[in-house]
Amino acid sequence: MASATPNGLVSQNHVGAVHPSPANKTDKKQTQKVTEDHANINYMERAQWLRPAVLGANDGLVSVASLMMGVGAVKKDAKAMLLAGFAGLVSGACGMAIGEYVAVYTQYDVEMCQMKRESLGGEKDLEMAMEKRTLPNPLQATLASAVSFSVGALIPLLSAAFIQSYKTRLIVVVTTASLALVVFGRVVAELGKTPKLKSYLRFLLGGWIAMAITFGLTKLLDASALE
Repeated sequence: MASATPNGLVSQNHVGAVHPSPANKTDKKQTQKVTEDHANINYMERAQWLRPAVLGANDGLVSVASLMMGVGAVKKDAKAMLLAGFAGLVSGACGMAIGEYVAVYTQYDVEMCQMKRESLGGEKDLEMAMEKRTLPNPLQATLASAVSFSVGALIPLLSAAFIQSYKTRLIVVVTTASLALVVFGRVVAELGKTPKLKSYLRFLLGGWIAMAITFGLTKLLDASALE
C-alpha cells in the first residue's frame, strides 16, 4: 500500500513482510553451536584411545567367545567352557595391556626422536613441534586396552554362566556375542563419525568368522585326544 510522505514522495508499506521469529533465531544458534562443536573436536586425538579400546573390546569378545565355542565343540561340560573363558579373559587382558604399552611407547619414542632430529633450533622448536603434533599416550592406550578387553570378554562369559543345556549354551553365546558386536560397531561409528553400516558388518562378520573357524577346526579333533 502506497502513502505520501511530507516531502511529497511516495513510500511503499510492505504488508506481510517476513521477520525472523525468536524460535527461528534459537534454532539457528543451536545448529551453529552444534556445527562449531563438531568442528572443534579433534578426532585424531580421540583415535588414540578409540583404537586400543575398539581393538581390546572386539578382541576380548571374539577371543573368549571363540575359545568357549572351541572348548564346547569337544566338551559339553559347562565348567570346562567357563574355565576356558575365564582363563582367556585374564591372560588376554594382561597380554593386551602389555602389548599395547610396548607398541605405543615404541611409537612415542620413534616420533620424539624424529622431532628432535627435525628441530634445528633447539628446545623451543621441539616444544612447538610437540604442540602441533598429537603424540601417542602409552598409559592411556594400555588402560583402554585392558579395560575394554575385560568388558568384551565378560559378555560371552556371563551369558553362559547359568545355562546348563549344552545346545542352548552355545546358541546363547553366539547370539549374545553377535548383539554385542553390533553395539560395538554402533558405538565406534558414533564416536568416530564413520559410516554405521560398514562398522556393523565389519564387527559382525569378523566375529562370526572367528567363532566358526575355531568351532569347526576344534570339532575335527578327537575328544579322546584331549583327555
